[in-house]
Amino acid sequence: MTRQPRPRSAARSALCMQGDRKPASVTAPRPRTVEELVDGMVLLARHRLTGKGRRRSLARYACAVESVRDPELREILAPRENAGREAVRLFLAGHGVTDVENRTHTLLTCMDGLVFDGLVSGGEVPRQALEGLVAAALR
Repeated sequence: MTRQPRPRSAARSALCMQGDRKPASVTAPRPRTVEELVDGMVLLARHRLTGKGRRRSLARYACAVESVRDPELREILAPRENAGREAVRLFLAGHGVTDVENRTHTLLTCMDGLVFDGLVSGGEVPRQALEGLVAAALR
């Protein structure tokens, strides 16, 4: 039996599009210390697990699952340049990391996995886990 592709509904498309939008006015302070970076990551994780941030995270993960069947959705999920990503990149570069792009991507992808786990388990992202990610990125 061959699986028929499901037509993309306007509602699902809107959900996916809404799921990756960020207000243009969002800025991220540039952390100077590891503690400041981890503090910012804790706040971001908390935001992504509650309220509007939770709805946005759930929409983004729904798009990720749908992108397996509908490759057009992958563009929505592509990492975007934003103030938070830039703050991490500048922090790592300022601390002597030579492969900044790769380390930034890896750090944020791992954090994304911790947020996903928090959504699934109903828990929070442990600060200790974020500290470990930052320590690994700085090695």
